[in-house]
Amino acid sequence: MDRLIAAARGEVPADLLFTDAELFNPFTCSWESTSFGVKDGIVLGTGLFHARQTCSLKHARVVPGLIDAHVHVESSLLTPYEYARLVSSHGTTTVIADPHEIANVLGSAGIRYMLAARPALSIDLLIMLPSCVPATPDDLGGAVLNAGDLKPFLDLDGVVGIGEMMNVPGVIGNDPEVTRKCALSPIVDGHAPLLSGHSLDAYVLAGIQSDHECTSAGEARERLDRGMYLYLREGSTEQNLKALASVVSRCTVSRCSFATDDRHADLLAKAGHIDDCIRKAVEYGVDPDDAIRMATLSPAERFRLIDRGALAPGRRADFCVLEKGSVFTVRQTFRGGRTADAEGREMPPMPHPVRTYACTAPDRHDLAIRADGPCRVIGLVPGQILTDSLILSPTAGIVPDLDEDLLKVVVCDAYRGSRYGVGLVHGFGFTSGAIATSVAHDAHNIIAVGTSDQEITRAIDQVIGAHGALAAVLKERTAVLPLECAGLMSVLPYQQVVADLDLVNDLATDMGGICDPFMYLSFLGLPVIPHLRITPGGLFDVDAQHPVPLRYIEGDEWTDQISEKRE
Repeated sequence: MDRLIAAARGEVPADLLFTDAELFNPFTCSWESTSFGVKDGIVLGTGLFHARQTCSLKHARVVPGLIDAHVHVESSLLTPYEYARLVSSHGTTTVIADPHEIANVLGSAGIRYMLAARPALSIDLLIMLPSCVPATPDDLGGAVLNAGDLKPFLDLDGVVGIGEMMNVPGVIGNDPEVTRKCALSPIVDGHAPLLSGHSLDAYVLAGIQSDHECTSAGEARERLDRGMYLYLREGSTEQNLKALASVVSRCTVSRCSFATDDRHADLLAKAGHIDDCIRKAVEYGVDPDDAIRMATLSPAERFRLIDRGALAPGRRADFCVLEKGSVFTVRQTFRGGRTADAEGREMPPMPHPVRTYACTAPDRHDLAIRADGPCRVIGLVPGQILTDSLILSPTAGIVPDLDEDLLKVVVCDAYRGSRYGVGLVHGFGFTSGAIATSVAHDAHNIIAVGTSDQEITRAIDQVIGAHGALAAVLKERTAVLPLECAGLMSVLPYQQVVADLDLVNDLATDMGGICDPFMYLSFLGLPVIPHLRITPGGLFDVDAQHPVPLRYIEGDEWTDQISEKRE
């Protein structure tokens, strides 16, 4: 501090003076032609400073380093190191990550793995401790973390709060264990899709401060009205920016940030990260300066990170230099006043956890279902991870029913190997083939969908044999992206992961179905997102919070409860 104050007063030289900058100020959403000094990676202030080194930015636009308010690094399919290399090239300098994917597989060891990766990264990876491992008490994966398990992590460097609280019934029902978790930190993220009215009041009253699950402007406004922070999400499947852009104004922008949540490596490489969110937000009508504030100061203030979010005295010299023109395109990223230069780095040696599977691929008896009549069917919703709960009848009781786009979906209990949940899904559009993945939020069992039992079994075999993978099978053709790190992430450089992911997706495309089918598939087992899901125990009605049978029989107790909910 002595050195910094002396340098700010001009008594000792700055390390660096960046000149000829068109500098964005997120406090006032204004631009200024100026210079700024940096010492020890910290901004001294704007204007001229005596410095050991001067760097002209040639009148380029300069904005603070971009911040992702909510992400699961594992969902990129990349290790933390490769993820950092990729997103830093798009102007990102900080991500707020909830490692609940790897924690559901490995428990506390998964959190320790992510924290151990931090020092080698070209970004600052900040951790929100997973609040829901498992996602619900009935959704057992590889671990259970209670408040006592999380507490030792609170004082560790890089831990900033408690991650998304998905157990909505537990919050509003004042469950003691949920209450203990929420009390661990003054910063608690939320997850409450479609929650409204007094139930939302109770959720906020319990201490939940944010939500990233909004899919409509009305839903978003209801949260802003109650003082919640809003993360406008744009992932591979969850594309909510267009629907939510209208809620952003100069009055609300301080409580609005961007989140990518679940974005595969191919989308990150081809479209971008938070820079892509800024471009899309502007396209959808958000003021360009407000969009930049949402990517910088707004998330910094939400997480009480007073050391970043703006290029102001005492803050980190994290910033990105933009290309010429009005489109937000990052030319160069700086962290602590130095070029991030992630591309030139080699991954340091770091052991990765390898996952083994207790299950075997199902046989025809495991996959057999009775579908001679009306059945409950999971309906995909384009651009969302919400599903519809449909009642459909397969033609002549035969499944798959390709004419009606009714395919089998199966979940294998990867940890105990004891159960196979089989259901029907509408919306994939496959006319042949099958896909399977070990990325199945949040328990991360193995999940598969396909047009024949034989191809479903083959795809699952590929996943098990690779200790985790994305696999596509079409007749005699097979494409696999191994996910050797905990069955969630590839250990390859991100360029190779993108290339291999393209091969797997290309084969899936040849099946005649929807775009990005693996991301849709990976969420079909998540029993905290309305409305109908598939688990190793069978179909699960999220609204009613209990399992339901595949067969739909008019007048039975399950039918009555579903009808009441729809009304």
